[in-house]
Amino acid sequence: MKEVFRRLITGAVYVLLLLSAVFLSSDAFDFIFMVFGLACLYEYKRLVRLPGYYIFIAYLGLWWVFIYLTRSQALIQTLLILTLMVDLVLVAQLFNRRERHPGLFEKFVVGLFYLGGGCIFLTMIPYQDDQFAKWLIMGIFLIIWVNDSFAYLVGKTLGKHKLFPSVSPKKTVEGTIGGFLFSMVAAVLIGHFMPPVMRTSHWLALTVVLTGMGTLGDLIESRLKRRAGLKDSGAILPGHGGMLDRLDSLVFAAPFAYLTLIVLQYVS
Repeated sequence: MKEVFRRLITGAVYVLLLLSAVFLSSDAFDFIFMVFGLACLYEYKRLVRLPGYYIFIAYLGLWWVFIYLTRSQALIQTLLILTLMVDLVLVAQLFNRRERHPGLFEKFVVGLFYLGGGCIFLTMIPYQDDQFAKWLIMGIFLIIWVNDSFAYLVGKTLGKHKLFPSVSPKKTVEGTIGGFLFSMVAAVLIGHFMPPVMRTSHWLALTVVLTGMGTLGDLIESRLKRRAGLKDSGAILPGHGGMLDRLDSLVFAAPFAYLTLIVLQYVS
C-alpha cells in the first residue's frame, strides 16, 4: 500500500509539472523537455556504460539548432530520417536473439538519435502550424498515459499470456490489448470533447501509431535494463524508477507521431 501511495504521489507531481509547462508557455514546455532529455541521456549512459560527456554536448547542440535556429524543412527531414532509422534498427535488434556488443561510437549515435532525436521531435510536435498547439500535445500525453495505465491495470488483473518474456516478463498480451482499446476510447473522447485540433478519425489513426510505437519503446528500454542487469534506469522518481522509465514510450513514439501528423496534414 505504501508503494502504491508513493507511485500516486510521484505520478501526480509529474503530471502537474507537465501540465504547468504546457499551459504556462511554449518556452517552459521546450525547457522542461530539454531537461528531461538530459536526464534520459544520463540514465542511458549508465545503462550502456558510455563514458564521457560528449553525448550531452551533441544533444544540446542539436537541440539549439532544431528548436531555436533552423526552420529548414530539408534539415528537419534529415534529422527525422536519421532518428527513424536508428529507432527501426533498435526494433530489429529487439527481435534478434543474437547477442551483440556495440562499440562506443554506436552507443553514442544510438543515444543521440533514439533519445535526443525523440525529445526534439516531441518538442516540435506542437508547432506543426507555427503556433503552439497545446491541446494537440495534451491529447498525445493523455493517449500515452491511458495506454500505459490500462496496460498495467488490465495486465495485472487479467494477464495470463506473456508478450515478450525474454525482455519484459511482466508485460502481457491481455494488458497490451487492454491498453490499446482504452486508448482508442480516449481518442474518441478527445476528438469529441477537446477543443478542435484534428478530426476524430485522425486522433484514432495517431493513437494506433502512439500505442504501437510506445509499446515497442517500452520493450526496447526493458531490453537495455535487462542487458545492464538493472531493474530501473534510475531512481529520480520514487515508485517509478528513472526518467527514462517514465518517458520510454513517449520519446520512442514521438518521431513516428511527428511523421504521422505530417501525413495527416497532407491528406486533410
